[in-house]
Amino acid sequence: MENYKKTKIVEKPCPLPFTDLPADIIEMKVKDGSKIRNLMGYAMGKMEQDSVRQILFTGSGKAVSKTITCVEIMKRRLKELHQITKVLFRQIEEIWEPIVPEAGLDALTVKRNIPAICVLLSKDALDPQEPGYQAPGS
Repeated sequence: MENYKKTKIVEKPCPLPFTDLPADIIEMKVKDGSKIRNLMGYAMGKMEQDSVRQILFTGSGKAVSKTITCVEIMKRRLKELHQITKVLFRQIEEIWEPIVPEAGLDALTVKRNIPAICVLLSKDALDPQEPGYQAPGS
């Protein structure tokens, strides 16, 4: 790989593992470089409104642990939140180009599956039979 350089990363869209979510649900897409302070400031402001009943946190790769941290902070500050957690994999494609094009090397496409997490927090009761469900205070 010393003869190649990474030129592009393409993330394949991943369908949300939750069905029947409201169209106006707040989705917090946690990235590796996101600041927890900024994420939590926005999310807490929205969840303290009576009109907002659910919030969805998503993160993949290195952002999985930051996503879990945000969810745990939210649950500690706002009691009585129901939670459903789904773990899945996202596919990304890395495009590698040869450093010296005249060397006769072809471009490479590397497909990788990276872990991802989706956590639904709700003020209203959720289905306790759903895999990944956590009751408030558990």
